[in-house]
This record gives sequence, C-alpha cells and structure tokens, in this order.
Amino acid sequence: MRYDLVLFDNDGVLVDSEPISNRLLAAYLTELGHPTSYEDSLRDYMGAAMHRVHDFVLERTGQRLPDDFDDVFHARVFAAFQRELKPVPGVVDVLEKLTADGTPYCVASSGSHERIRVGHRTTGLDRWFDDARIFSSQDVGRGKPAPDLFLHAAERMGVAPERCVVVEDSPLGVRAALAAGMDVYGFTAMTPACRLSGATQLFGDMADLPDLLV
Repeated sequence: MRYDLVLFDNDGVLVDSEPISNRLLAAYLTELGHPTSYEDSLRDYMGAAMHRVHDFVLERTGQRLPDDFDDVFHARVFAAFQRELKPVPGVVDVLEKLTADGTPYCVASSGSHERIRVGHRTTGLDRWFDDARIFSSQDVGRGKPAPDLFLHAAERMGVAPERCVVVEDSPLGVRAALAAGMDVYGFTAMTPACRLSGATQLFGDMADLPDLLV
C-alpha cells in the first residue's frame, strides 16, 4: 500500500446520491424563480457545500435564498434518500478490502454531518464509518475547493498530507485535494474525465480502486 490514509468523498463516491440531490436542487431553485436544469446543478454545485449555492444565486441575481432554504432542501433530500439511495456499486468491497488490509480510511465530505449519517444509515455504510472517521465541511471554515477539510481530516487521523490519497468525483474536490498536497484519484462514473483534469489517476469502476492503491 503506497498510502497511509484513504480519504473518500461521500456523495457520488460512497453513496449514489448526486443524481437525487442535484435533481431536487435544480427543481427547488427553479421553484424559487431561479431556473436551473439538472445539468446546471451538476456543473455548478456538485461536490460543493451549501454556502456555494447561496453565494452563486446572490452573485448572479442579487437575491438571497430564503432563510429556511437549507432546511427545506435537506428535508426533501432525506425523504428521497429513504426511497432511492443506494451505495455506489462496488464500494462495499473496497471498504472490506481496506479493513482486511488494515489500511486507515475516512470520509471527508462537503455535506453536513447529518447528511453524511443519514446517507450511511440508509445504505448500511454506517457499519464502516464510526464518528472518528467522519469529517464534514461543517468542521472547517472553508469548504472545497479550499484544502481545509482534507488537511483537517488528515491531521485528526494522524497522517501527513503527502501520505494521503483522496477519492473524488467532483472538480472542486480534485482542486481541494491538490491544494492540500495530496494525491487524488478521480472517479469518472458520473463526471467526464475532462472535468477532473489534474487528478493523479482516473478510474470509472470502483472495483478497480484497490489495485490502483497498491
């Protein structure tokens, strides 16, 4: 194993949530008078913390989203998760392999702690992630593409950044990992490879990840 810590993004890497959340985000923004397609949402917000949605809308329209925007959106997302959410195909096998090999891993996500935990409980991934392995953009001042979250997670896990690898599926996440001085493997199952330029390695099937890490 060439790394001492594997940091997983959550949405789109551990849980197959990006289609659900971006569909609902586009619909809610459109409902509020900010026409947004599913493709727009993927391009502008995939991998981002919620403050980016507020910042973009304010910058583009001069209007602020409602004070309860996050609460309403997350209620809709969590309800959809209960109906639809699944683990990313192959990720359970990856976690089993890392555990069997004694390789440390964690999740470092732009999502809130509540969102991470709801997704993990719904999909059964909670068995792999205790509280000590869960890090959220809520824990730091700046979300991705700033490196703060990944650096915070590595510090808490006791591993130097240069000994870490990040598994990401968003351009913002790739930029954050590179800024943190970490290798980053870009997962192209949903994101075109051209949008993950700069990644150390690209792969499209989670089953391939263990062999790439050794």
